[in-house]
Amino acid sequence: MSDTFVPTFVPTVEPAGLTELKPGVWVIPDGAIRLVPNIAIVEGERSVLVVDTGMGRDNARRVLEAARTLAAGRRLLLTVTHFHPEHGFGAEVFAGAATIVYNAAQRDELRDKGPGYLEMFRTFGPAVAASLEGVELAGPDLVYSGELGIDLGGREVRLIEVGPAHTRGDQIVWLPAERVVVAGDLLETDVFPIFPFFPPDDADVDGNKWIAVLRRIAALGPETVVPGHCAIRGADIIEETERYLLDLGSRTQQLKDAGLDADAAVAELEPIVRAEHPSWREPNWVEAGIRCFHATGFTVSRS
Repeated sequence: MSDTFVPTFVPTVEPAGLTELKPGVWVIPDGAIRLVPNIAIVEGERSVLVVDTGMGRDNARRVLEAARTLAAGRRLLLTVTHFHPEHGFGAEVFAGAATIVYNAAQRDELRDKGPGYLEMFRTFGPAVAASLEGVELAGPDLVYSGELGIDLGGREVRLIEVGPAHTRGDQIVWLPAERVVVAGDLLETDVFPIFPFFPPDDADVDGNKWIAVLRRIAALGPETVVPGHCAIRGADIIEETERYLLDLGSRTQQLKDAGLDADAAVAELEPIVRAEHPSWREPNWVEAGIRCFHATGFTVSRS
């Protein structure tokens, strides 16, 4: 993972880029900066929902300030798409200022893996370590399982638990009237799908179930997709990502069936896949994806 990062880059959320996708539906874009997520803020008549905090307390303070400005006294809620540091390791700043909502798997995954990820991310260079200085992991005020509908006042939002896929506790945030889905790292624009496959410490990522989740998202009929990183997209990003995962999984399985171990499968397939997507960022995740599919086996039908 760390070989893709420039040690001096600064993962800073820039609320000045706040953009209104649809009336009352805002995004602070990531600016194509590594370890900065797209952050959504959704307004209702009574409440305002923030989705993701950015990494660390300073970023979270900037997000909270932007949300408070939009809310103008309305109640605040916070949720995160998944437990990874750049998405939710600023939640402590919202404690007391907002109601923090996680699904049960998110809560448990944060408890189980959060400290280890905090230490791992601190090795990604001095700027990242500085962003995580003093961070404490914040638990939820409200926990749900399966699905939670929230009436913000004139606007319905649905938090839908869909993991395990990218992580054990993935969720999407679905705005049915606006046909907008906030997908976290289940979907990325021009970034290789992120496989946090680090056995034995973390092997919950599941490429087969990830494909099923993408089909579930597509069935909702979204028109606008807020991915975890990079540009906002239409629903075509769902098909694009599914096609990539199907191809990677099936080709990995073919090599495994031919008797290649994981190392040999990576050596054979990784350069081919990288060459097929020369403009995509974070090519190190190709190897991780191959190793994941090799370990689990590919079991998904293309139909």
